[in-house]
Amino acid sequence: MGSVLVLGGTGEGRRLAGLLESVEGLRTVSSLAGRVAQPALPVGEVRVGGFGGVRGLVSWLVEEGIGMVVDATHPFAAGMSASAAEAAREAGVPLVVLRRAGWTEREGDVWHWVGSVGEAARVLPSVGRRAFLTTGRQSIGEFAGVDGVWFLARSVDPPAGAVPGELRVVLDRGPFEVEDELRLMRDNAIDVLVTKDSGGPMTSAKLDAARRLGIPVVIVRRPPVPPGVPCVGTAEEAAAWVLERTSARDV
Repeated sequence: MGSVLVLGGTGEGRRLAGLLESVEGLRTVSSLAGRVAQPALPVGEVRVGGFGGVRGLVSWLVEEGIGMVVDATHPFAAGMSASAAEAAREAGVPLVVLRRAGWTEREGDVWHWVGSVGEAARVLPSVGRRAFLTTGRQSIGEFAGVDGVWFLARSVDPPAGAVPGELRVVLDRGPFEVEDELRLMRDNAIDVLVTKDSGGPMTSAKLDAARRLGIPVVIVRRPPVPPGVPCVGTAEEAAAWVLERTSARDV
């Protein structure tokens, strides 16, 4: 039936790998970027590390006989998504993006939407002075030049490079419960939450806690899906997309 590459690293990617693992005759390869020291691994065949840019990915797709690609990377992995779209076009391989739905404001929310992490850093001092930073360890450095704000940052691995002068780091991996988020925010006197519109239920507890505490949220809009690439919202829809193409090729 052929082979499919799942560009993963997300819960949706792991779920998709599990759904496809049971399809007889279909080879499923999940690829992880390798940016986390101990990633949660999907079932089945897994490769870790980059491809060496677009050209490297094109070569790998051809050499491995990959017939389809599912981009199930993080909604903010814009560079990887753009490279995947370009490589799929060059290799003549169909591609679909798997993106969970973003968050929507609810009654009681006080959200300040921004276009980038850099913009979040610029507006932050006007919103609060004790910030809970949940934008990922790779973006912590963008807040290094922010004065007058104390930071609580949470990430899976420790940050590297420049960091804010007043910073406490909590190393933890979700999902998190609302009561735990409430306790963390209260214990650290948090008065503003900074996050990305990652979407999904696994990371929404912090938003629920902020709403209950009346804490404003600085939230970064997600980048758009590459133009011309179809997009589905669930692992089940992505699995159906794969199976439709394997069935069509077998006819």
